[in-house]
Amino acid sequence: MSSSRSLAAAGVLLALATLCGALGAHGLREHLTPPHLVTWETAVRYQFYNSLGLLGVAIVRERRDGRALRIVATLLVVGVVLFCGSLYALALGAPRWLGVCTPLGGVAWICAWGTLALGALRAGRHGP
Repeated sequence: MSSSRSLAAAGVLLALATLCGALGAHGLREHLTPPHLVTWETAVRYQFYNSLGLLGVAIVRERRDGRALRIVATLLVVGVVLFCGSLYALALGAPRWLGVCTPLGGVAWICAWGTLALGALRAGRHGP
């Protein structure tokens, strides 16, 4: 994923997080059970966190790109799709088996942030 695509993906994911947050607060509140609403809000919150992280990665990639940052960006997007996507679907009544995607998205995020840390440490050893 190029730096411009990372930036575009961050913008799209942040816009969708805003839309989903508004939908949950104004459109779904009366239609979802309280536990399903909590699930929806969890998806929105984590989508914001990791999409903002993707925005940061995209900005850094404008100045310093590398394999690690490309992997980080890709894993962040995969994590949003799997983790948040499965939670949104479950909140709307999707079959429970879809919940297996949620922890896979979490693992993608953990791998993304771990890759960022390792890439930064390696880059620090080799100089700017």
